[in-house]
Amino acid sequence: MSKAVETVKAKVAASEAKTRMRQRHVHHLVVTDGLELAGIVSERDLGGPKLPKALGKWTVADLMTSPVVTVTTRTPLRRAAALMKGRSLGSLVVTSANGKVAGIVTVSDLLDLIARTPEHRSNRALRRVRDREAWGEQ
Repeated sequence: MSKAVETVKAKVAASEAKTRMRQRHVHHLVVTDGLELAGIVSERDLGGPKLPKALGKWTVADLMTSPVVTVTTRTPLRRAAALMKGRSLGSLVVTSANGKVAGIVTVSDLLDLIARTPEHRSNRALRRVRDREAWGEQ
C-alpha cells in the first residue's frame, strides 16, 4: 500500500491532473469533491504515459472511476485482491477506522507482496489455486 496519497479536485482539468502525476511520480490520484471522496483517476484513465491532445477538453470528474471502491486498513489482502479481480480494478482506496484516506493499494502492490512471500508459502497457495481450478471451483 502506498501511504503517500496525492489528491485532486473533481473539477480540475484532466491535463493538469496528468501533469501532477508526472511531477509527483504517481500513477493514481484520489479525487475529492469538497471534503468528500469522489473517485480515483489513474494514468491509464488519462490516456497512458503520453498526454493526448484531446485531454484538455475533459475534467477529472469526466474520466475518474466513481463510485470509488474502498477497503479498510483491516481488510484482508485476499479480499482486496478479489474486489480488484471481480471489478477489473487496478487500485483500491484504503480508509482508516475513522473513514479518512489512509492509502492506495494497487495490483502492483499485491504482486510485490507475492514476490516477497517465502517460496514455500507461495507454492502452497499456488497449489491450492491449481487444485481448485482442476475441480472446477472458483
